[in-house]
Amino acid sequence: MWFGMLLLHGVGHGGAMGALAWIAARPNANTGSWTAAKSWLLSSMEPRTAVLVANAFWLVSLIGFVLAAGMFYFTGSDVWQPIAIASAVVSAAGIVLFFGNWPLFNTIAALAVNVVVVVALVFLRWTPPAG
Repeated sequence: MWFGMLLLHGVGHGGAMGALAWIAARPNANTGSWTAAKSWLLSSMEPRTAVLVANAFWLVSLIGFVLAAGMFYFTGSDVWQPIAIASAVVSAAGIVLFFGNWPLFNTIAALAVNVVVVVALVFLRWTPPAG
């Protein structure tokens, strides 16, 4: 379960990066609920800078979650846990900073995965069964 969740969540951040690239390449296209990166908190941020900052959050999250999934699957050690926790914190910070740029379902689902990772690993100190 952890392997799949971490891997899919990581790859999902690549989808956010792809959406930003699509929106930038087609600024007048109908993108539904997807909008260009704009931070409600840093509203004076230039659009180009906002895209760079958003992509940095998503790239770090993508690499971190995919790395955590790989470490979980291939090593059998707990090395993946701090990587997953850090990735969840970075992802959540990016989502909060750029809240409202993505469809609501995607935003809530991504935040939920981040919360599950942090609560399970930090507060509940969950570890997968050996084997």
